[in-house]
Amino acid sequence: MNNNDEKVLETYRSFLLMAEIAKEEALSQRELSRRLGIALGLVNSYLKNLVAKGYVRVKNFPKNRYAYLLTPKGVTEKSRLAYQHLSYFTNLYTIARQDYAVLFRSLHAAGVEKVVFCGVDEVAEIAYLSIRGSGVELVAVMDDELAGEKFFDKPIVSLAKGLLAGNYKIVLASLKKGAALREQLLRMGVNPENIYAAGGKGREPGKAGNREQ
Repeated sequence: MNNNDEKVLETYRSFLLMAEIAKEEALSQRELSRRLGIALGLVNSYLKNLVAKGYVRVKNFPKNRYAYLLTPKGVTEKSRLAYQHLSYFTNLYTIARQDYAVLFRSLHAAGVEKVVFCGVDEVAEIAYLSIRGSGVELVAVMDDELAGEKFFDKPIVSLAKGLLAGNYKIVLASLKKGAALREQLLRMGVNPENIYAAGGKGREPGKAGNREQ
């Protein structure tokens, strides 16, 4: 990931945090971390930055509970970032569609017939569109937070249940949670050579080791 990509991801995470805060729920940092798929330490860092910039204020409740509220300045900034990222997601769709198409063609050429998606967000939908007609079949979709829901015609299952389905190649299909999901899969004993991601962040068919952007 280059510096520009990192900057875009940082502003996107700030936007997501402000969008959750705008709902005016009394959310803990741990709950924000769970909802957004961002590490707890990062949530704390982003919130401190937003408070320092005057976009967010902290409201104290009894028993050491806190709520985070958008300031008028924060509402304006959230709107600005929304327009900024509309353009970003238009570009994201084009690039991700190309990257996943390349990945699935490479997997098919390497003799892979079936894969499992890990992680569900807007990027997973792009991956699903890209896999159709590639010769590779999607057999399962895993996401602990969305287990029990549907992804197109596939039921979403937990990672533990999905891994029991068979020793399939796993495609990371989440922009927000990709790195965290990869680490979770490794902790669960998945061979790193069975984990793939579009755009170079993962193992490529026919090549040893992992290639990072």
